[in-house]
Amino acid sequence: MFLENTVNHTEQFGWIEVICGSMFSGKTEELIRRLKRAQFAKQRVEIFKPAVDTRYDEEEVVSHNDNRIRSTPVPASSNIRLLANDVDVVGIDEAQFFDDEIVAVCNDLANRGIRVIVAGLDMDFKGKPFGPMPALMATAEYVTKVHAVCTRTGNLAHYSYRKAQSDDLVLLGETQEYEPLSRAAYYKAMREQQNLNEKEETTNE
Repeated sequence: MFLENTVNHTEQFGWIEVICGSMFSGKTEELIRRLKRAQFAKQRVEIFKPAVDTRYDEEEVVSHNDNRIRSTPVPASSNIRLLANDVDVVGIDEAQFFDDEIVAVCNDLANRGIRVIVAGLDMDFKGKPFGPMPALMATAEYVTKVHAVCTRTGNLAHYSYRKAQSDDLVLLGETQEYEPLSRAAYYKAMREQQNLNEKEETTNE
């Protein structure tokens, strides 16, 4: 259950909310929804994203259905600590692309009384925990796991299957490069890819 109000209103500490899931699961959409509600309530909001993420816009956080909100691109998580002054709420998108210091930054902000809302991929294309996300989820007060719909089965999907032939951990892309798959569909696709790679290796020999 997600609660936005603390019971003890004399306590000045903030908290951390993590929104995680696969690609196309609505993480950024949910982040923008919460941030816009805070703005509507006249709260002071600052939004940050990694400078490496330029898929839709260099300065705005943009969801797949083109919902957008103004943000500040930063090259490192330490910049967020310096720039987040006189704010009530801090939003951070694509947290998996940040360095490990993002965990300490988020906790420092929360300890200063700021509500910190973080969105990011919890797993990479290999199905492994992605960057600082596991540590963020462990230290957060609230974790919301959202799901996409599997493009092959119609079931809930929480794996991001990479269709593009690249082993780079960071590969920015959309539906041309990735598709959301359920557990069963993901492992079937991975087996098929492995068999294909083995056949190619045998042919090349």
